[in-house]
Amino acid sequence: MSLAPRVVLVHRRTELEELVARHGTRGQAAFYLRTRGRRIEDLEARHAEQAAAMVAVSSAIPADWRRGMIERADLPRFLFGPDDIVVAVGQDGMVANLAKYLDGQLIVGIDPEPARNPGVLVRHPPGACADLLALAVRRGGGEPGSGARVEQLTMVTAETDDGQRLTGLNEIYVGQPTHQTARYTLRLPDGRAEAQASSGLIVSTGTGATGWCRSAWLERKSPLALPGPEEDRLAWFVREAWPSPATGTSCTEGTLSGGQELEVTAESDRLVLFGDGVEADMVPLTWGQSARLRLADHSLRLL
Repeated sequence: MSLAPRVVLVHRRTELEELVARHGTRGQAAFYLRTRGRRIEDLEARHAEQAAAMVAVSSAIPADWRRGMIERADLPRFLFGPDDIVVAVGQDGMVANLAKYLDGQLIVGIDPEPARNPGVLVRHPPGACADLLALAVRRGGGEPGSGARVEQLTMVTAETDDGQRLTGLNEIYVGQPTHQTARYTLRLPDGRAEAQASSGLIVSTGTGATGWCRSAWLERKSPLALPGPEEDRLAWFVREAWPSPATGTSCTEGTLSGGQELEVTAESDRLVLFGDGVEADMVPLTWGQSARLRLADHSLRLL
């Protein structure tokens, strides 16, 4: 007898919940906001939108299906099943935060605030959840039901020489935790190597090419063709490389495909690698340690 599908609903605390938790009462939170020219009523309206979206999504899950619920902060301690259908309710960043914890599970992104969110990764209104879950039900061979359009979003991975691994949906950053000058040697797939002093290195997917990566690309007016979200290609940029007698600026951008890798060897006391802007979830790189950055072996499956 096969088990009923399981839907895992992922959300995060609203700004209102975080403020009340920090200040103790609604009144204290309202006073704090007033001193900064803001109104707690605005946060309450956004909180209500999030709560309504959560109710709509929860109600759309068939009664005989299994279900789970997890807050974003608890993701490192949650074990996803291989056949879970993951529903993310929140901003686009929620999907990016989820990506590193998944391995082939299907994600449905629900946007509770379409007037505020770009909707790049959370593309669907709460009211569409029932139809989306029906499409996501897996048939034989582990594929979604007929009519489902599933994007395979490319991911980037970094692996250090002591076996630590980090994966990102948008990009991975390598540099100083303070974003000051990072010193390292960069080795390219074609064998070239250059000692550099810079504000760090960004290795981006096509999904990330609309964000931080695009900012670097626009700033330097690069002729490089940025990858698409489902393209098996990465773009990389060195930020603000500094020329000196000991450091160069000739290897500051490029692309990676197939089995190609970038290798970074730290020449500072401590560098860090982190993905998708989450610096708290970082991998350290100490003097002489190396990290290799390349296409990840798996992609994010987004409905």
